[in-house]
Amino acid sequence: MKHLTRAIALVALLVTIAGCGSTAQPAAPAASSGAAPGGFPVTMTHKYGSTTIPAQPKRIVTVGLMEQDTLLALGIVPVATTEWFGDYPGAIGPWAQPKLGGAALPQVLKDTGSGPQFEKIAALRPDLILGLYSGLTKEQYTTLSKIAPTVAQPKEYIDYGIPWQEITKKVGTAVGRAADAETLVKQIEDRFVQVKKEHPEFKGASGLMATTYEGYFVFGSQDHRSRLLGSLGFTLPPDLDKVIGDKFGANISRERLDLLDTGVIVWSVTDLAKGREILHGDDVYSKLDVVKEGREVYLPEGTDHGNAVAFLTVLSLPYVLDTLVPRLADAVDGSPTTEVELPS
Repeated sequence: MKHLTRAIALVALLVTIAGCGSTAQPAAPAASSGAAPGGFPVTMTHKYGSTTIPAQPKRIVTVGLMEQDTLLALGIVPVATTEWFGDYPGAIGPWAQPKLGGAALPQVLKDTGSGPQFEKIAALRPDLILGLYSGLTKEQYTTLSKIAPTVAQPKEYIDYGIPWQEITKKVGTAVGRAADAETLVKQIEDRFVQVKKEHPEFKGASGLMATTYEGYFVFGSQDHRSRLLGSLGFTLPPDLDKVIGDKFGANISRERLDLLDTGVIVWSVTDLAKGREILHGDDVYSKLDVVKEGREVYLPEGTDHGNAVAFLTVLSLPYVLDTLVPRLADAVDGSPTTEVELPS
């Protein structure tokens, strides 16, 4: 009965919005003066079909978890964002906050596990909803599409699997800034090229990102953290995806801890000291060469550094490369005497 009442209320809200064009609404955040219409209408394909955006959007809501960074990089502040982690004002990380300028913070929406907050989104009167880095269901997409043109996650990738390059390009297309988005991607990719030139030791070395979530949770090739290591020249363990399957990551058994014996492993832990103590207290893991040769890097969850590695965008990546690359270089040398500085 609750679900039926909620559905009826939502339909009533959508009908009201459609018929009340003169209703007062929050002021739209300003875009940079460089923003200009380009090639509208534009049609974008995604997991649930295609969406046509009739004109340059001015009131954008992100139900995906990363799109706000690309919008800000393009000079556009969304009216609302969806919070993932970090509890940042406006769901804008510190690496992206300077791009706000003097604009008001976006309203923060929360996905409590039941999907987007449809009523709140409808009340914002958006003209575009972005759900590229998301796990929208068909039903959720259909409901959002009744509020405004909605671009769901692409069908070419698993849910929450779209690479940062594709997010950037698709957001750029959706807001009429495709050329600017291509420029942003090239700038970051040029940075990766430079890092690989400076660190030839990364090329061909095996690398892995993992967390101590419910044991040993490792990220596979379809996760952006693994793609980060790949962009730096590292390779994943060859059997990793066979163990993980068609997912961004999965827990592995202690019988497969051989997968962790890589050229470098990056651990995301809630507490640096306790995380390291727990891992090194495992009589199987502690005997691996990756441990004995000091090829571990630990990232503290809940810090800006740890959050940025999980939130890889055109705005967070420069910060990540500045802080992570030196630690990878210290770890990959294979010398247990090299002190790998643990970021706080």
